[in-house]
Amino acid sequence: MAARYQISGSSSAAISASVESGIRAGDLAPGDALPAVRSLATALGVSPATVGKAYQELRQRGLVVTAGRHGTRVRPRPPVASRRSALLPPPLPGTRDLSAGNPDSRLLPPLGPHLAALAAEFRTPGGYAERAVLPELAAAARDRLTADGVPADEITVTGGALDGIERLLAAHLRPGDAVAVEDPGWANLLDLLAALGLRAIGVPVDDEGPTAPGVRAALAAGARALIVTSRAQNPTGAAVSAGRAAELRTLLAGRADLLLIEDDHAAELARVPLHPLAGATPAWAFVRSVSKPYGPDLRLAVLAGDEATVARVAGRARVGAGWVSTVLQRLVLALWRDPATAGLVGRAAESYERRRDGLVDALAARGLAAHGRTGINVWVPVPDETVAVTALRDAGWSVAPGALNRIAAAPGVRITVSRLDEADLGPLADAVARAVRPAPAGFTT
Repeated sequence: MAARYQISGSSSAAISASVESGIRAGDLAPGDALPAVRSLATALGVSPATVGKAYQELRQRGLVVTAGRHGTRVRPRPPVASRRSALLPPPLPGTRDLSAGNPDSRLLPPLGPHLAALAAEFRTPGGYAERAVLPELAAAARDRLTADGVPADEITVTGGALDGIERLLAAHLRPGDAVAVEDPGWANLLDLLAALGLRAIGVPVDDEGPTAPGVRAALAAGARALIVTSRAQNPTGAAVSAGRAAELRTLLAGRADLLLIEDDHAAELARVPLHPLAGATPAWAFVRSVSKPYGPDLRLAVLAGDEATVARVAGRARVGAGWVSTVLQRLVLALWRDPATAGLVGRAAESYERRRDGLVDALAARGLAAHGRTGINVWVPVPDETVAVTALRDAGWSVAPGALNRIAAAPGVRITVSRLDEADLGPLADAVARAVRPAPAGFTT
């Protein structure tokens, strides 16, 4: 607890370094409260302004968050490695883990044959890549994106969707700028914004994507960027519909001051048409990763956008990581070209749909609303996340609390269906119903 850790320092830099050290050591845990500014200033013999500046530096780096009357606390997932921290408690032994958000490993295509073919073709290690993107991968990516209605004249690759989004934000924005994001939304994205010193503005999301009034309000509040999940939104499963896309295109038209980023991480796993917003603003990017359909360890995403935006991302990569491994690029290209792999991905999408729709239907039959139009997650609104998560854990199911995904949205829990079998859906729905509507005290069955 924070009370047991003695923060030290006589300058703002030393105080912030002391807090960071406590977080790294695990002596300051996620969610721990820091001392009030005036009380810490008195204890350290410094001015309140010095402590206030230290806390401001920690906020800008995403290590702490100001929680109104609750004071300043360590962020739930601070962007610094800790020797003894678990950002989420591990599932208890004997429980089914439905919290991780990973695809079903049983449905991922085998990589062995393709790796063996690459090894036979390239018997010696390659040198420094002359181009960031292999021409044949770029051509295949253009064909796939163009077929979905995404302009793809300009293409680069990044080390996954979040890497691409980070490069886009770093190239266009400065610390303190506001970014409009879905609420509830992707926890990793919220953590990234905090680590970059950016301010998140929550946009309500329904089954058809971010709402037009929510986006309008975020723009009025000064958002410099808008991030939209095209399909399989995490955690709600929302997918941007044709009607919603038309609304948002009209709203965003000509906004030269706004960076538009679309995340299509589910790609082939999303069994609904894509309705892109690409090109609605002068500065835009469309990011599609391969992790969900082909495997989380394949850290590659293709990024299309306007010429200036793609050039900025590629340029920043060139002076940093340099390029995404050409071995990985060739492996992804081989997977794309393989009809058998395409069949496996299609069957995986069908399996996720059966499990996801089955769980939503089973919950509805028990009087519970749930959301899961696409993807591998189901979002269940609950009155109290702690009560629901604890009750489900006691019943043998580990689910993710929605607190990490929310800014101002109502409470909920996220259930990932990838580790469920269809026979599990009824028993799980029963357990969720009991967790959301527990029996009155003293009532027994």
